[in-house]
Amino acid sequence: MKNRILILGNPNVGKSILFNRLTGLYATVSNYPGTTVEIAAGQARLPCGLVEVVDTPGLYSLHAITEEERVARRYLMTAPDGVILQVADARNLSRMLPLTLQLLQARFRVVLAVNMLDEAAREGLSLNLDVLSHRLGIPVVGTIATRGEGLDRLKEILFQVLLGQISYQKTYELRFSPEVQADLSAIATNLKAVYPLPPDCLSTLVLAGDEEILELVRQQESILRWRKIKAVITAANARYPCGVGYQLAIEVHAQAEQILKGICLRLASRTRHWQNRLSRFTTNPLTGLPILLAVLYFGLYRFVGRFGAGVLVDQLDILFKNILIPAGANLVATIIPSPLWQSLFVGEYGIISLGVRYAVAIILPIVGCFSFFFSLLEDSGYLPRLAMLTDRLCKSLGLNGRAIIPLTLGLGCDTMATLTTRILETRRERFIATFLLALAVPCSAQLGVILSLLSPYPGAVLLWGSVVLLVLLLAGHLLDRLLPGSPPLFFLEIPPLRLPRLSNILVKTFSRMQWYFLEVLPIFIGVSVFIWAGRFFGLFQALLRLLEPAVKALGLPPEAAVVFLFGFFRRDYGAAGLYDLAASGALSVRNLVTAATTLTLFLPCIAQFAVMWKERGPVASLLIAGIIILTAWAIGFAVNILLSLAGL
Repeated sequence: MKNRILILGNPNVGKSILFNRLTGLYATVSNYPGTTVEIAAGQARLPCGLVEVVDTPGLYSLHAITEEERVARRYLMTAPDGVILQVADARNLSRMLPLTLQLLQARFRVVLAVNMLDEAAREGLSLNLDVLSHRLGIPVVGTIATRGEGLDRLKEILFQVLLGQISYQKTYELRFSPEVQADLSAIATNLKAVYPLPPDCLSTLVLAGDEEILELVRQQESILRWRKIKAVITAANARYPCGVGYQLAIEVHAQAEQILKGICLRLASRTRHWQNRLSRFTTNPLTGLPILLAVLYFGLYRFVGRFGAGVLVDQLDILFKNILIPAGANLVATIIPSPLWQSLFVGEYGIISLGVRYAVAIILPIVGCFSFFFSLLEDSGYLPRLAMLTDRLCKSLGLNGRAIIPLTLGLGCDTMATLTTRILETRRERFIATFLLALAVPCSAQLGVILSLLSPYPGAVLLWGSVVLLVLLLAGHLLDRLLPGSPPLFFLEIPPLRLPRLSNILVKTFSRMQWYFLEVLPIFIGVSVFIWAGRFFGLFQALLRLLEPAVKALGLPPEAAVVFLFGFFRRDYGAAGLYDLAASGALSVRNLVTAATTLTLFLPCIAQFAVMWKERGPVASLLIAGIIILTAWAIGFAVNILLSLAGL
């Protein structure tokens, strides 16, 4: 499609901000890799009319390693006539330019947006973009996406490229050493099928050992030609100690460095010293761990737990119980004469009294507070430093520091976090992260309600948190020992620490709350209807009777069975049920700790289970669910016994 702009580039270079600037639509703006796993699309208004703009996941190279890189490349290969808007970090052009050279080798029409010029200037960098444009043979535009600077010039260039007014006849051509070039020519000679990439680009990916491209070539070519290609790859890998893929990367990077000679000049740095000092503090274990504890205490415990799940939830719940639900009951009574149908809306498990109240009064303020807190961490640049700080811990779980991103996102929404496990490089890592998210990472609403219930008893909070954390660490360690393979090497782009922009934080908070509300309200209403119908036909009571023996084994009253049944539909739904049960005075402190621990480790909600089924497959999802049920009940039973022995 000719009137299509694909935004491409490394993670954390401002792609999503430019997408927002061009389309006016919101895509999650993040300071760490991996947020834009799904494809986001919108329309930009240029002088030539409306143009489709697509924001692709982060891509380091056309030689794809992670799932997000594969997604970006697959989409790229479906739009050979589109315009590629590559966004690059002005401070790290030597790492960004190899991707530019690969895109030119693939014959794409590329416009290079050199972003973050303000941060480059603060670090003392001066860039001659006109010379860079001349050497590459493509348009190069300097931008500061956060302030919208350079955007008008960028739109003008994109308009000219779309109309064919800018020629791409003399773009830079990649050149390799004679030995590597001979291997590439031998492979290209045996590529007879039709591919979405030119032979020279495709042969480079084949020689580098890209698994997805190799499988494509194996399926398309004859057995004889495939054997010849494999023989070339084997001989080339034997020639270089680190493999031919590494040799290709070295040669491409050397050409990028050559292009940049005389373009990047370093002047006096204007970077604030406190930023560098604080950055070191956040990644040094001696200072980083206390900072992390302070962030968790003030952000999660005080702001989300005490303010969001305490003050806001209490006030909204009073509003619903004292004003909105009685008013709704009077209105329903005047419209619907039948008590049975009235109970569908305002009964004990009615749409208004249960579904809407839980979604709006109990869950929404907690999700809003967490989204605000998480957006603050994103905009500050703290999350990548958290990944570096926790890399060693993640290694003990069979993961690396990059996995802290989905694990931390799980504190917001485990369903979204399960999708984000695509950023992890191996199937082994994705399975481990998915299992840990389903087992021991509470979502923001569940976490907020539990912290609110336990916060009057600091010892209970400590015990609950210690048990859940211990289970997470032990489960990860066991999976690391049992599953074959090892964690890959860890690399991550570290952005500078920034003072967060309130406008960015509010936009992201509103967007996440909007997503949550539109996603969760229909489910809460549907669950209310299901429970109402289940009670009417006796199904609900039958399920509760099945759960009651297990609940009693935990030392909980039979009424707690409804909490775990709710938790199967949604974790936050179950947590809200626990809130109601505790408010009625039916639970002691021991009961609260036992119920909170078991519910935290209990089955993932239906939405998360559906995503698990889609991402990991039915066998893995059912296996994870079965292990989690046994683990949750075993840990809950043990906690209750220990607290009983302690006389609590």
